[in-house]
Amino acid sequence: MEEYLAIVLRTCFLYVFILIIFRLMGKREVGELSVIDLVVSILMAEVAAFALDDFESPLFNVILPIIVLFLIQITTAYLSLKNKKFRDLVDGDPVLLIKDGVILESEMRKQRYNLDDLCQQLRENGNASVTDIAYAYLEPSGNLSVYQKDEKAFVYPLIIDGDIQERHLKVLHKDADWLMAELAKNNITDSNTVFFCVWEEDRLHIQLKES
Repeated sequence: MEEYLAIVLRTCFLYVFILIIFRLMGKREVGELSVIDLVVSILMAEVAAFALDDFESPLFNVILPIIVLFLIQITTAYLSLKNKKFRDLVDGDPVLLIKDGVILESEMRKQRYNLDDLCQQLRENGNASVTDIAYAYLEPSGNLSVYQKDEKAFVYPLIIDGDIQERHLKVLHKDADWLMAELAKNNITDSNTVFFCVWEEDRLHIQLKES
């Protein structure tokens, strides 16, 4: 009876402990988990499973690796918040798969994303025809964001946390010199002072960093 009671108490403790750890990691939908979040979650589940299989091992041997994984997740989340390049390396950027009703075959190949998957996600988004789509982006989460031709155009971030988005400028057929000239019109001479900037409705929407 004491052995069964120990199993119940150990299971309940691990349940509460992991629940607290996941709450501390932050709220995010399962479909929105980054690669790091997913890896950490799987490893935590494996560690907890081993602990429930082997009741002879000290409980600290289970708690320690979970805490280490939690610290790894918090560290990577902080670095992602502070560094756009690190965030792109870990999470990736949205990928354009459809533009003006044309499927970009080269991008499909790069993402190892087949037509069956694309058609399925288009149906799930309620899109009957590819020709009606202005833009379709494959998000880092694996979801497909679809913009119809009669909807508001997709907004490209040009500056994120001081970092100029060269790739988005190229899509808009612009360059960094043009962007800096537009910023100068708003009395901004350093892109590092800009927290967020997009080109919307033929003008820049700019939010400066908090001082």
